[in-house]
Amino acid sequence: MKRRRRLGILSAAAVLAAFGVAAAPDTLYPFSEPEIQQIVAHGPWPPPATKDPSNRASGNRAAIAWGAELFREPRLSLDGMMSCANCHQAKRDFTDGLARGKGLAGVDRNTPTVANVRLNRWFGWDGAGDSLWAQSLRPMLDPREMGSDVARIAAAVRGTPALASGYRRAFGGMPPADDEALAIDVAKALAAFQETLETGRTPFDEFRDALARGDRTAAARYPLAAQRGLAIFIGKGQCNVCHLGPAFSNGEFHDVGIPHFLASGSVDAGRYEGIKKLQANRHNLLGAYNDDPTRGTAMSTRHVEAQHRNFGEFKVPSLRNVARTAPYMHNGSLATLADVVRHYSEVDEDRLHADGERILKPLHLADAERADLIAFLESLSDHAR
Repeated sequence: MKRRRRLGILSAAAVLAAFGVAAAPDTLYPFSEPEIQQIVAHGPWPPPATKDPSNRASGNRAAIAWGAELFREPRLSLDGMMSCANCHQAKRDFTDGLARGKGLAGVDRNTPTVANVRLNRWFGWDGAGDSLWAQSLRPMLDPREMGSDVARIAAAVRGTPALASGYRRAFGGMPPADDEALAIDVAKALAAFQETLETGRTPFDEFRDALARGDRTAAARYPLAAQRGLAIFIGKGQCNVCHLGPAFSNGEFHDVGIPHFLASGSVDAGRYEGIKKLQANRHNLLGAYNDDPTRGTAMSTRHVEAQHRNFGEFKVPSLRNVARTAPYMHNGSLATLADVVRHYSEVDEDRLHADGERILKPLHLADAERADLIAFLESLSDHAR
């Protein structure tokens, strides 16, 4: 990934001076100093590339190239027909467009994008993965997704000349005799590739950077409807309490009032069960396959604890390219951005936890406010299309 120069940020006072009371009301929304500070905090984009200490393949060009091949490789699956790319389709911003994913069988949750996945701290809707490489192994072993096992994955690498050659280039030696170790290396190469999947710059980023450098003319090119929507996002809506920072996500887990009953009649426990799965996973960062000798990467895993309030909580997704990753929510139950905005406008407080934090409340947005908020969300998509 290319490193990009970090833009200098003017003080809020300097920005306000540049945008003073003379700013034309039909081209530039009169954001306050605190609001400008909040907006500027959503960048710059993209963040600098960093290596994952737990993955020795991270940042390795040969491993990235091999990981790209593995991402499209169906021989890693039980039936020889499924690959990562079946569900994470580049043409759909690395999603599948389905309400709930479908591998060898249907699954219970929506397929999240893997774009910008390197910025995650926890992986999956329930955070059952604590590294990108462990998360990359999970669907290969899931009987409803790719349905494979470590022996089958290892045999595919050893028995396919192109895959064995790719391993040698990526890791500098022959595939190991230990099936599990080889499967983990496959997952680490997949993770190295996914770390490079980054969304581009958006109209919002241009506006944010213009605010940061005090360029009123450039900032005024951002549609006024999107500016008004942004004002709701950081103001009345308080959306940035959870959707914060350059990725528009705090990376944590919350109950947002979406029902978590499954088609079978059982309940998706979300983060509560995810923590239990994480702790029971021999491939977590506390285990033998973490390449970080200090084990500093395992700190959060060591101390995370399932609590009652975690029941029914799901991960806060990034909003980058959100207009192109429908349907929404952990179960794909909301088909459009308009449905999402309507949900938060009319959220049923009785569905929220009675204990712990209570962030959400019905916003009761007018039709025009909903339209403006959608215009802002649409401005978070990059220029790729």
